[in-house]
Amino acid sequence: MDAPDPATDDAVTSGSDSAADERTQPGDDGPGDSAPKQKTQRSFWKELPILIGIALVLALLIKTFLVQAFSIPSDSMQNTLQQGDRVLVDKLTPWFGSEPERGEVVVFHDPGNWLRGEPTPDPNAVQTFLSWIGLMPSVEEKDLIKRVIGVGGDTVECKGTGPLKVNGKALNEPYVYPGNTPCTVDDFGGQFKVKVPEGYIWVMGDHRQNSRDSRYNQDDKYHGMVPVDEVVGRAIVKAWPINRWGTLPVPDTFDQDLSARSAASTALSAAPQGLALAGVVPVVLWRRRRIAPAETR
Repeated sequence: MDAPDPATDDAVTSGSDSAADERTQPGDDGPGDSAPKQKTQRSFWKELPILIGIALVLALLIKTFLVQAFSIPSDSMQNTLQQGDRVLVDKLTPWFGSEPERGEVVVFHDPGNWLRGEPTPDPNAVQTFLSWIGLMPSVEEKDLIKRVIGVGGDTVECKGTGPLKVNGKALNEPYVYPGNTPCTVDDFGGQFKVKVPEGYIWVMGDHRQNSRDSRYNQDDKYHGMVPVDEVVGRAIVKAWPINRWGTLPVPDTFDQDLSARSAASTALSAAPQGLALAGVVPVVLWRRRRIAPAETR
């Protein structure tokens, strides 16, 4: 039996390739035409405006609902925050009903013309646009940044140079600017006792002798209080300059039970003891009077 001719095998393989080539020749409309049609790729420059638009929408949504950058314009929060620092403010949690808590650093809209007399910034068009989408700190809104000291139901008081008290309990305040007293030495800002209404907060700057906060605005329509509805959000991070990056946690002094309820319960717990003592004294006196005549007989 003759061995198969290699040329024949090659011819079969080549023949198959040749047949496939014939089926895929350009212009062949037969049923064997299986070549995929290439899609024309869109130019990068045509897609760029779409990408920019998506980025702007996302930035606007983030600024509106999640996080917004703010610039620190004064020294009222030294040394926690320095003038020129950039902070990121959490705007998400208020959407879920969360309210400011004692010790938090919050940004809020000017509640009663606290910024009267302050120079108004004059941003250019680029700054206005970048601020609008949240890529630059707000430059036009009248916002302030302070630390929450009291919330609805609290009694906040201070006499002379301190200490500052919330519901009768003294605060140890290591965040206060070095050399400052917890209150001030003047009559107006150094002595006060206020009851914070529900739905409001009492705020103070960490640089106590350089902060026109709730203490100095008690003559406005809210008596120095800030409506919770005017709070933009909590400052959570110092984002810029990079060498000052860090978080803004609640100080340990606010870990103690400062609630007005606990102060009231302490008073109530002392009341039964006082009543018991007041009831025992007359009984003792009455018994002494009955016993004394019997001993003389």
